[in-house]
Amino acid sequence: MDPGQFNPPPAAPAHHRIRSLSMVFGCTLLGAAAQILFKSGLKLMPHFSPLALVTNGPLMSGLTLYGGSTLLLVLALREGELSLLYPVISLTYAWVTLLSVLLLGETIDGFKAAGILVIIAGVALLGRSRKY
Repeated sequence: MDPGQFNPPPAAPAHHRIRSLSMVFGCTLLGAAAQILFKSGLKLMPHFSPLALVTNGPLMSGLTLYGGSTLLLVLALREGELSLLYPVISLTYAWVTLLSVLLLGETIDGFKAAGILVIIAGVALLGRSRKY
């Protein structure tokens, strides 16, 4: 074998893969909550200023959740398959839509609903490609 050739690492044990998938699922929830907090915080800001940013509780909370989401993703990627885990992040779009309807009074039409179903179906198909 050529010394410059890439040798992929052996597959992680099943319990590590399940833990990685669970952490990424948690990322989707934290990321969605962060987006709702961003929107809520920005509604409270009549004008942009650095002081208004750092004293905005919802905005700072959203940034904290987003940081936590990123940390979970980094930890999950250590042992999981990037080709499976990263597409799961798209579930964040579904959560954001649902939370926007429930918490912000936004509406969902047929196109949004269809888009969410396509995302969920896509993630489900990717999950079926690998036994966890």
